[in-house]
Amino acid sequence: EVQLVESGGGLVQPGGSLSLSCTTSGFTFDDYPMAWVRQAPGKGLEWVSVIDWYGDSTKYPRSVKGRFTISRDNAKNTVYLQMNSLKPEDTAVYYCATLVGRYESSSYSADDFGYWGQGTQVTVSS
Repeated sequence: EVQLVESGGGLVQPGGSLSLSCTTSGFTFDDYPMAWVRQAPGKGLEWVSVIDWYGDSTKYPRSVKGRFTISRDNAKNTVYLQMNSLKPEDTAVYYCATLVGRYESSSYSADDFGYWGQGTQVTVSS
């Protein structure tokens, strides 16, 4: 059974930091680039980071670049997201997902992701 389990979400003040983890099982972890995708209330999905198969390359959209850092540990089948300088507009449910689309793409949509976790809530508020 494929499982992706996110953890580490919560409530944080603007300017604060959070670290998310996604532990996976049931598939060959390093067969896939991995991603973090978020969905804010009333909005569509937005990819916020992607990492290649071995952690040599990462990508971010402009909205989070310089503030978020994705990493992975293939020995632990786990992907991480370090979020710094958080803003209220970062409030969303954060999902980890396998990337099944082309890693070389400049942007990603929902169809580019295969397996998904259940999500973890991140709320940025004073």
